[in-house]
Amino acid sequence: MIRWSPRLRAPAFWSAAPGVGAWLLKPASAAVEAIAARRRARVGERVSVPVLCCGNLTAGGAGKTTLALDLGARLRERGVAVHFLTRGYGRRPRARGVGTNIFGRGFPEEPLLVDPDIHSAADVGDEALLLARIAPCWVGADRVRSAQAAIAAGATCLVMDDGFQNPGLHKDMALLVIDGSSGLGNGRVIPAGPLRENPEAGLAAADVVVVTGEDRAGVSVWVEKRAPKGMPVLRAWPVMEPSVDLLRGRPVVAFAGLARPSKFFRALRERGVAPLRVVSFPDHYAYRRKDLARLARVALKLEATLVTTPKDAVRLPAYFRRHVTVVGVELAWADPDAPESLLDRWLEREVAAR
Repeated sequence: MIRWSPRLRAPAFWSAAPGVGAWLLKPASAAVEAIAARRRARVGERVSVPVLCCGNLTAGGAGKTTLALDLGARLRERGVAVHFLTRGYGRRPRARGVGTNIFGRGFPEEPLLVDPDIHSAADVGDEALLLARIAPCWVGADRVRSAQAAIAAGATCLVMDDGFQNPGLHKDMALLVIDGSSGLGNGRVIPAGPLRENPEAGLAAADVVVVTGEDRAGVSVWVEKRAPKGMPVLRAWPVMEPSVDLLRGRPVVAFAGLARPSKFFRALRERGVAPLRVVSFPDHYAYRRKDLARLARVALKLEATLVTTPKDAVRLPAYFRRHVTVVGVELAWADPDAPESLLDRWLEREVAAR
């Protein structure tokens, strides 16, 4: 059995019925919820181009980056000069004292335009490198400054990956992404549960809800009962790229450092790929040499192919990445016309408003 002991993972009670752990942390959760509510009440600064935000209510794992990539690619195909904005979670600060504190207040930092040929995941975060493959991506804790830099560089619309709870920049359209299998977890706010804010307050701030995957948690029913009348609820499924079919019948060792690695492993099995071993790491995990050496030894012993996700691949050193098969995911929409109609409505509305 493979044993790793890297960084803390999300506690098990986040996904279970509220128990003793959640009860003991209730006062801390109340404080976090109050801070989130005060931030939510602030009015964001408007910029001269339309801003679309892909966010979620929980601490990772809902698929917001996959959605941002999908919509960004569609905008590029239209010939729109779209730029991405992201905080660059998991990156190292570029100067002493740079970043955000627990209250979300930013310290001075110049926005950085990501260059995949120069920057590493440690410099800008793994998600930023993926976004930069589609369109220019700006990293910075201050979303307003990032937006201004992007506009100065020629952006005619902006897509935010995360930042749903960030009050600095006004969102012209906010898409709330909820994973259908995990839903809202135990329904408690961090640290008693996985929620970033009161879920009903978050829902009220959204313009569209996108439910990803099978709705085992009853998300659609929850949204229908609580959302403003007429709020669109779109359905989409993460689907592995066709290249995964080449792995069928082959010995595989799968590893992933995601908010929910089990989703990746389950998706492999659903496509007929049965890993001999699966190894989970925390989200945004910075792989160490000893981690890679262990993975290599296991794969060699089992005469198996190492398989991981694009988000993990950008965190691997080049020498190791050459020996790993990377399998990405795309979004399959229940209504194939839904994302295009969404973008039409967003862009036409904002052009008219300006």
